[in-house]
Amino acid sequence: MELEKTVKVGVIGFGTVGAGVVSCILENGDMICGRTGIRLKTCQIADIDISRDRGIALPDGVLTTDVSGLIENSDIVVELVGGTTKAKEFILEALSKGKPVVTANKALLAEHGEELFAAAQASDANIYYEASVAGGIPIIKALREGFVANRIEKIVGILNGTCNYILTKMEDDNAPFDAVLKEAQELGYAESDPSFDIDGIDTAHKASILASLAYGEWFGMKPVLTEGIRDLKLCDIRFASQLGYRIKMLGIIKQSDGDIELRVHPALLQRNRILADVSGVFNAVMIKANPVGETLFYGRGAGRDATASAVAADIIDAALNLQFGSHRRVPAFRIGRQFKSLLDHSEIKSRYYLRLEVVDRPGVVAAVSSILGKNEVSISSFLQAESEDREAKYASLLILTHLANEGALRKSVEEMSDLECVKDKPVILRIEDI
Repeated sequence: MELEKTVKVGVIGFGTVGAGVVSCILENGDMICGRTGIRLKTCQIADIDISRDRGIALPDGVLTTDVSGLIENSDIVVELVGGTTKAKEFILEALSKGKPVVTANKALLAEHGEELFAAAQASDANIYYEASVAGGIPIIKALREGFVANRIEKIVGILNGTCNYILTKMEDDNAPFDAVLKEAQELGYAESDPSFDIDGIDTAHKASILASLAYGEWFGMKPVLTEGIRDLKLCDIRFASQLGYRIKMLGIIKQSDGDIELRVHPALLQRNRILADVSGVFNAVMIKANPVGETLFYGRGAGRDATASAVAADIIDAALNLQFGSHRRVPAFRIGRQFKSLLDHSEIKSRYYLRLEVVDRPGVVAAVSSILGKNEVSISSFLQAESEDREAKYASLLILTHLANEGALRKSVEEMSDLECVKDKPVILRIEDI
């Protein structure tokens, strides 16, 4: 019988997730060892505050403020401090010493991934980052290993639990955005400053990472069309429902004839699609690839336990690779472009939902239709929503289009905004057909 091997793990950051990782290793260590032959030992934990009680009993000397010492003494370094400054320094220091790094830092990877992975390659080390996207859902491993023989055609994901919770509650409770956001903050589902989530930045970080894995080039944030849900109105949730759709915040990555599009925004999904039924704080990712076809991954996308599970899995992967001398058996990121070009946002094609608040009088529909026709945007359906106030001078005009060019649609909306009969700026939402 083979003897078990002890691998020393150093954890930088002892917050909620860090405590979850340490707890997982302590509670499930025997089971992990039985399955893998690896005994994980949390040799040191570094944090600015080493006096606060995290509810975990640790031997003397494990807690430290000396990050460099931790890196030197560890076989595997786990970065859980977040941010893009100190975390980057810690990871680069660990890699320079040939230490494999496990991180959940999506912002750092999305914005500085190219530099980090170049450093990993130069030092023959590796970066593991399963927890950076979709929490406990093993989507990184699926893309990097499970679908290694597949061409990725499409990835569509609900990647932010805060946004999904807000949209679910708006629909279920018929409640406006501001009220639901306040409730989400009180329950701990949204930060006191929710901008990172509701403006789409978090989802864009994750979409960039997935796209880079799928197509072999580190994209960063610049190419990602990013729109949030901050300005989404309750009436659009209701109108979408009446039309047979549900609005979800999506990360969308597509490849068609070698052209790649990357976008993050709220979109209408047909209510009978599985993704449309993903509710609350849960995440889901649909991947369409050749030859496997469509697959769907579902689970908790954030939180202590889900994230800790993903981090622990990466630690075990790193430990096994060390055990068998395969430091870069599966590199964290393979360079090699697998697409022809990256589409400009104006070149994206989609179906669209438009809502215009217009003067309720003859000739308005004709004026709007004329603009769309002139710009080669084909109308799928018109619906004028009656106002509850019979004396109202304005009405909501809803338009669904056939597949249209984003640039042409935007030009049409600009021209509509100049019409005297259009009251406010038209609302544009994309329709995602799955």
